[in-house]
Amino acid sequence: MRSSIRLGRFAGVPVGLNYSVLIIVAILVVGLAFGRFPVDFPGLSPVVYVLAGLVTAVLFLASLLAHELSHAVVAKRHGIEVAQITLWLLGGVAELRGEPRSPAADLKIAVVGPVTSLLCGVVFGGIAMLLAAAGGTPLVSGMFVYLAAVNVLLAVFNLIPAAPLDGGRVLRALLWGRWGDRTRAAITAARAGRGFGYALITLGFLQVVTGGGFEGLWLVLIGLFLVNAATAEEQQAQVGAALHGIKVGDVMSDRLIVAHPDESVAGLIDRVVMRERLSTYPLVDQDGRFAGLVTLNRIRRVKPEERAGTLLRDIACPPQEVPRSRPEEPLVALLGRMNGCADGRAVVLDPEERLIGLLTSSDISRVIQTSGLHPSDPYPGPRGADLTTRH
Repeated sequence: MRSSIRLGRFAGVPVGLNYSVLIIVAILVVGLAFGRFPVDFPGLSPVVYVLAGLVTAVLFLASLLAHELSHAVVAKRHGIEVAQITLWLLGGVAELRGEPRSPAADLKIAVVGPVTSLLCGVVFGGIAMLLAAAGGTPLVSGMFVYLAAVNVLLAVFNLIPAAPLDGGRVLRALLWGRWGDRTRAAITAARAGRGFGYALITLGFLQVVTGGGFEGLWLVLIGLFLVNAATAEEQQAQVGAALHGIKVGDVMSDRLIVAHPDESVAGLIDRVVMRERLSTYPLVDQDGRFAGLVTLNRIRRVKPEERAGTLLRDIACPPQEVPRSRPEEPLVALLGRMNGCADGRAVVLDPEERLIGLLTSSDISRVIQTSGLHPSDPYPGPRGADLTTRH
């Protein structure tokens, strides 16, 4: 889930909105302005109801942001990098780059979100009570009553022991502490999440059949999300187990064909691309320092008539946007960073920023497929470059 609208940085973490969040805003505004508020507080102008709905929707998004920021702050305190927070259709996502190192840290990171939502509910409820006692406008008090109820409901729902909900993280932490096996705990929590997702889908379909309409479709949508996310978490746990103990240097391709940033696209095609079965070409400057990454996908986007006049630096993924690593880094720690403009690649650099290796999705696939075949060798496969896959 990527941010489409940047909101800035909060507590040192980039925060953004995905365009899908506009759907939930529209649903809230329409439902409140033309449904709940006119029924509970009749006799006001439609404009007033719409403004009240908009303010309520914005405050709801703010409470979602507080929920995700609490996860991010606690994660950072435990040494986990937080790439970004994104608010979207079904809530918020805090993208953590790394995993907790202990069950206690896992539990703290998981439980702080629902606690924050509960506190938001208490604050909104307190504001509603103060406004009512001071003789404030009933509609304004009603807005805060609604926000209080929604945040309490959000806290309770998130504590359901089913990944990827926060309750699933709590379950994982508790099982991890009891069994001493994080992978087993993560898989169990993910399977609980998938079961809960299927239950929501079933309940949603039953509501649709019996006239539940929109509410049923909403449950189906949430259930589908939970099933897909839980399945992905189970696969991630299994991959992490397969790659446990393997270093980046064990897997990286050290057979590299590099190019200079000032070489033309046509020159690279004539010199290398048509003869080598490679999909990735790192760029290095005259001092041997990494200067960008060119892939076949980027080469194909250049029109044939423009290739002679287009330099590789003009089409390369900039060096600061390419995931980078060291040979001694655990492979599982790098996987979460292998995204963005590098098309699933990462470079391995020495302390002087000189290129010494390259990691591609093919390299990772090979090590997963061969894990366990030779217990004495963490990576028994050939250490060639990306020879057979074209991207």
